[in-house]
Amino acid sequence: MDLGLKGKTVIITGGSGGIGHGLVTEFAREGANVISASRDVATGEKIAARVKEQGFSGTVLPVKTDVTDPASIEAMLKVAHEHFGPADVLVNNAGGVGSTRPFHELDAETRRWEIALNIDGVVNCTQAVANDMLSRGVGSVINISSNSSLLGEAAQDIVHYGAVKGFVNSFTKLLAYEWGPKGVRVNTIAPGWIVPHKNDEIAEGSFWNRLEMGTPEAMQASLEDGTLFNMSSLPIKRLGRPEDIAALAMFFASDASSYITGQLVSVSGGVYMP
Repeated sequence: MDLGLKGKTVIITGGSGGIGHGLVTEFAREGANVISASRDVATGEKIAARVKEQGFSGTVLPVKTDVTDPASIEAMLKVAHEHFGPADVLVNNAGGVGSTRPFHELDAETRRWEIALNIDGVVNCTQAVANDMLSRGVGSVINISSNSSLLGEAAQDIVHYGAVKGFVNSFTKLLAYEWGPKGVRVNTIAPGWIVPHKNDEIAEGSFWNRLEMGTPEAMQASLEDGTLFNMSSLPIKRLGRPEDIAALAMFFASDASSYITGQLVSVSGGVYMP
């Protein structure tokens, strides 16, 4: 299906992470011009090289970006303007868990880190593209939240992270109401357990490495031999993959969803059903 994204300028934050890899790759496959905004430019360049090798019609340009720093975001946006033009789509994908621990053991440093990345980063990037979108009366902002903001069991030992992602959910609805009459749509995707295909697709700073989550290959093997811990109550019994998130993000980015705004959709194999 041609979603009409060819030639669109798409900014994807956290483009070097597991979900980010899928977002960057699939938008490029659709012909979009993608700014992969991430602190890990080396991984971003590897992904861009893979996209080029596969002959996708879109272009991927990695730009070193710290979403907690407005000046860094402005510098990234300047690069986007110089190479591709104003932003048509923003995917606020950068985010993460500072540490896994019971809430009563949460320390101030972890709390500040999670707020800066998951809340301030989303606000900073959305404000940065506001003029590009509002001045032209067109645009789509897609915020990546988490099932941990929707389900208690999904926030086990990451209560504060789930709570800051709850801000993202509310922010989407309120901004969608304000920006809807101005032609800009805002929607949220709440991923469940999303697993990259290969270990070498994971950036050094990814939670897979920081929190020692194990390898994607080992998780697939556990699924196949029936020992994967979180499959028993899952209606769709397969691993969620980055392209599952990308598919919905591209729909929200396209005119196929032109009458949809302020919505939250969980991509999690049915583990969350509102």
